[in-house]
Amino acid sequence: MPTYSGRGGCAYPLDSRVHLEFLADYVGTMRKTPLSSLKRLLALRKVIRDYSPDVIVSFLTHVNVVAIVAALGLGVSVVVSERIYPPLLPLPLFWRATRWLMYPQASCVVMQTQLGLKWIESHCAGINARVIPNPIGRTLPKNGLVIETNKWVEADRRVLLAVGRLNVQKGFDLLLEAFFSISKKFPNWDLVILGEGAERQALEAQREALGLGRRVYMPGRAGNVGEWYECADLYVMTSRYEGFPNTLLEAMAHGLPVVSVDCDTGPRDLISDEVNGLLVPLEQGVGGLSKALQRLMSDDALLKQMGQEAIKVRDIYSMEKIGTAWAEVLKLNA
Repeated sequence: MPTYSGRGGCAYPLDSRVHLEFLADYVGTMRKTPLSSLKRLLALRKVIRDYSPDVIVSFLTHVNVVAIVAALGLGVSVVVSERIYPPLLPLPLFWRATRWLMYPQASCVVMQTQLGLKWIESHCAGINARVIPNPIGRTLPKNGLVIETNKWVEADRRVLLAVGRLNVQKGFDLLLEAFFSISKKFPNWDLVILGEGAERQALEAQREALGLGRRVYMPGRAGNVGEWYECADLYVMTSRYEGFPNTLLEAMAHGLPVVSVDCDTGPRDLISDEVNGLLVPLEQGVGGLSKALQRLMSDDALLKQMGQEAIKVRDIYSMEKIGTAWAEVLKLNA
C-alpha cells in the first residue's frame, strides 16, 4: 500500500497483512516540485508493475488522477474516491481539467453521498459511479493520547460534545457563539471540543472574551474519543462543509442525540430531522443553532428518544454492509 504523501503516521493501527510504503522514499524527497511530481508518478507506475495488483484503490482528487495516469496501459483496474463534496473544495484549473479528462478512465468512482454522486455524474460524463458511505465499527480503538474524561468534566455536569480539527471548516467559532447565548439558561452544562489545529489560539481567545473559560474545555486530540462519546449527553456538529462526517456517525452509533448544521454534505444523509436528531439550515446561522441546542438540552425525554433512534446507524452503516459494498466494487472491477 504506497502512499502518495510524504512521510507521516497512521491514525489507526494497520493490520499485519498491510505493507505500507511511502513514494517519497522512492524519489528521495518530500518537496513538491514539477520534477518531484513526475518522479512520483513514475515511481507509482513502477510499483504497479512490480506488484501487479488486481485493482488499485485511490483517494483524493490529485492522487486519483495520478493513479489513473500511472496505470494507463498496464491492464489494472483503478477505483477512485472523492472524500469531500467537490464544489466546496475548489481546485486549480489543472486538477479540475484532469479530473474531467481522466475519471472516465477509472473503473469506478466512489462518492460518499447522494449529492456528491449527482455532482460527479454531471461533471464527468460517461463515468461509472456509485455511493459508498463510511462504515462504523463495533468499537473505536484507543490510539495516541488518552484524555481522561473525569479530569475535565465533573460527574454531576452535563456535557455537550464536539469533535474535529480546530480549523475554519469545522465552525467552532459559531459553536462558541451559540453556546454563549444559552449558557446562562443551562448552568449545569459544559461544552467540550476535542481536537487540535491552527485555530486553537483564536478559539481560546474567543472563549475568554465570551467569559466561558470555566464552561468550555478544549483538552486536545483524544485517542480515547469513544469514552468521550459515552460520557456526553448531546453531540453537536457545526461544520461549514464536509464530505462524510465520521465523528457525527460515531456519536450517533454511541446513542447520542445530535444537532448538526445542514451543511453539504453528510449530515442530511445521516440525520432524519426530528427523528434521530435536529438539522439546522445554514441560513439560520447561530440563532438557529442556539434554538436547536436549547430545545434538546431542556428536554431529557426528547434526548433519550432521539438517542434511541440515533443508535440505529450501527446497522445501516455497519462494517459488514459497507465492506460488502466495497467488495462488490473491487470484485466487479478486478
